[in-house]
Amino acid sequence: MLMMMYSYFAGLQKNEEGQGMVEYALLIGLIAIVVIIVLLNLGPAIAAKFQEIIDNL
Repeated sequence: MLMMMYSYFAGLQKNEEGQGMVEYALLIGLIAIVVIIVLLNLGPAIAAKFQEIIDNL
C-alpha cells in the first residue's frame, strides 16, 4: 500500500504536461498585450493614413 502511494506521488511529480500549456497561455497573453498597446499608439496614425488615401481617391 505504501509503495503504491509512493509510486503515485512520484508519477505526479514527473508529470509536466500542463506546464507547456501554461507557458503557451502566458506567451499568447503577452503577445496580445503588446499588440493592443501598439494598436492604441499607432491607431490614429493608421486611421489618418487611410483617410488620406480615401480623400485622394
